[in-house]
Amino acid sequence: MTVYSRKMQHLVWLILAMQWMVESVENCPDICKCSRKAGPEKSEVNCHKRGLHAFPSNLPPDAWILKLGENGITDLKANSLRSIPKIESINLERNAIKSIHPKAFFGAKQLMLLNLYGNHISTLPPRGFQDLLNLRFLMLGQNQIGVLKPEMFAGMRNLSDLDLPLNALTMLPANGFKPLIALKVLDLSLNRIQRISPKAFTGLRQLLFLNLDNNSVKTVPAGAFRPLRSLEMLVLDNNLVSTLTLSALDGLDNLQELYLRNNELEHLPSDVFSHMPKLSQLALSGNRLKTMDGNMFTHMPELRKLYLHDNPWQCDCNIMSLVRWMGQTKAMLSPREALKCVSPPELRKKSLGSLEAGTLLCRA
Repeated sequence: MTVYSRKMQHLVWLILAMQWMVESVENCPDICKCSRKAGPEKSEVNCHKRGLHAFPSNLPPDAWILKLGENGITDLKANSLRSIPKIESINLERNAIKSIHPKAFFGAKQLMLLNLYGNHISTLPPRGFQDLLNLRFLMLGQNQIGVLKPEMFAGMRNLSDLDLPLNALTMLPANGFKPLIALKVLDLSLNRIQRISPKAFTGLRQLLFLNLDNNSVKTVPAGAFRPLRSLEMLVLDNNLVSTLTLSALDGLDNLQELYLRNNELEHLPSDVFSHMPKLSQLALSGNRLKTMDGNMFTHMPELRKLYLHDNPWQCDCNIMSLVRWMGQTKAMLSPREALKCVSPPELRKKSLGSLEAGTLLCRA
């Protein structure tokens, strides 16, 4: 779960936990435990790990929090929530849900948090969440979702956090997230994403955090991130990115942290980060970089941390600008002792920080 997710969910749970008092509750399923909050009356229904195979009936009409995690529920039928119109939080993680009826959540206009993590969901019903006008958090991680379509998220104009890690996504289509105009956090890590449409992130003007860690992305299309004007953190670690251009990162004017660890980058254009004046943390370790123009960092006044280790640095005259910048910067570099030459043979394992101009030759 992301840092942003934890912070935002913590705020929700603080709100949901205020003024809680335990009282006996009538109309509670026998197998569950119910308790009631002091006025206005709202009940918490705890059916966690009770061996349920279907969504429970006979729920108290003032149910506010519903805990159904670790049961054997296989599907969500139409009007499952009609009897509990005040419901604000539902936890259905680690069940066996395969299907969700398009009207399963009909009438749940006060729902703020829906946790469907760790089920067997392969597809989301078109417009299935459109009644959830106040939903802020939707957890869909560790399912089998392979395709995204904009109609799946229709009506979710207040959603702030969408978690989709550990699914079966192979591509991000155009306009897939377009209805999510208030989204702040999008976690797509640990999927199989190979291709990103140039219009994949259309509509996400409020997004602050995008996680694409552990996928199979090879290239970032020009302008793909252009809609993300508010983005502060982008994680592209553990992919197959081999090239990166200025146009690929266009639009990330507010980016503060960029993580590109463990990719296949061999070369970076000197202007690739020139439109990121707020960048304070940049991670490029674990790539195939042999040389780098150190002058690219002189236009990054906010840079505080730079990670460059585990690259096959070729210590010749072409790396002199990087060595010179390293000697002048106040930014924290990935352990300086970990930045070592791989070639030429006579400088192998020599620290970049100890190099001198006269030792750096360029051979024909």
